[in-house]
Amino acid sequence: MQVIAPTVLPVTPLADGYGRVATDLRVSLTDKCNLRCTYCMPAEGLDWMASDQQLTDDEVVRLVTVAVERLGVREVRFTGGEPLVRRGLVDIVARTHALGVETSLTTNGLGLARTAPALAAAGLDRVNVSLDTVRAETFHTITRRDRLHDVVAGLQGAADAGLGPVKVNAVLMRGVNDDQAGELLAWCVERGYELRFIEQMPLDAQHGWSRDGMVTADEILATLEQSFVLTPDGEPRGSAPAERFLVDGGPATVGVIASVTRPFCGDCDRVRLTADGQVRTCLFAREESDLRGALRAGAPDDELARRWVTAMRGKLAGHGIDDPSFLQPQRPMSAIGG
Repeated sequence: MQVIAPTVLPVTPLADGYGRVATDLRVSLTDKCNLRCTYCMPAEGLDWMASDQQLTDDEVVRLVTVAVERLGVREVRFTGGEPLVRRGLVDIVARTHALGVETSLTTNGLGLARTAPALAAAGLDRVNVSLDTVRAETFHTITRRDRLHDVVAGLQGAADAGLGPVKVNAVLMRGVNDDQAGELLAWCVERGYELRFIEQMPLDAQHGWSRDGMVTADEILATLEQSFVLTPDGEPRGSAPAERFLVDGGPATVGVIASVTRPFCGDCDRVRLTADGQVRTCLFAREESDLRGALRAGAPDDELARRWVTAMRGKLAGHGIDDPSFLQPQRPMSAIGG
C-alpha cells in the first residue's frame, strides 16, 4: 500500500527590514475590561467595539493557524482588554494548543480562580496577572473596584491548576503605589510568584501620560535595593523584555521591564493581532494592516499570510518615545492588547 506523506506547508518568516523575526504573537480577544485602572481608561469606561467588528472564535483560530503554520509563530499569548470575559476563551485556547505552540494568557485575574482548571485542561501553559498593590485601599484607588480578594484568589487558583510559573505584572505610579514596591515583592516571593515591574507607557485612553511623572526602572531598582540584595541572574536575556535579578541570592527573581528608559526594540520578536483583526507590528504603531476584511471577503490562507508578511516589513526600528515627533497611538492599551 502506498503511504502518502503529509503535506508540509512552506513557512515564510515574519521578518522586518531590520533583521528581526517575529515568532511571538499577542492576540487581543476583546477590548472590554471589568476594571477601570486609572493609567488605562476613564472611570466610565470606553466605547466598546461592536460585536460584528470583533473576530469570531473561528476567525481568531484561523488567523492564529496561519501565523503558526505559514509564518513560523511559536508562542501565542491571549490578551485583552480582559480575555477572561471572552466566552469562547477556553475553546480558543484548546484549538491553539492543538497547533503545538506555547500558549499563555495576560489577565487582571478576576474570575481566574473559577476558570483556571478549565484553561489548564485546554492546554494553557501559564498566566501573567496584573497586580499593582496588595493593599485593598490602594487597589480600589487604582482600579476603581473593590476586587483585590478576587485577584488574590485567582493567583492561587492559577498556581493550584499548574499554570506556572505564575507571573505578576505591576505598574508603579508616583504618589499612588511607588512606596509599595518592596512590599509587593516580598508578598510575591513568599507565594512563589515571579514579579515584573513595568514602566508606565503612553498607552492610556486619556493621553495623560508624561515622562516626568513616570516611575523609572532606576527608581524601582533603587527602592527595591533598600530591602533586598539584587544581583543579575546571569541568564541570557534574548528577546525577553524583562531584566531579571536574583532576590537575596535566589532562587526567587524579580524583573524590570524598562520599555521607555531602556528600550529593547532591537531584539523585539513580537507581533500583535487586535480583536478586530488588525495587525500591529508594535504597541506604539500608528498604522495597522487589516486582515479581517480580507478574511471575510474569502481570501485563502496564502493571501492572508502574504498580507501579514507585507505588514511586518513596515515595522519601524523602534518605538520612538524619545523622539520629539512621537505621537501616542490613537488606540489605548485595552484596544491593542499587551
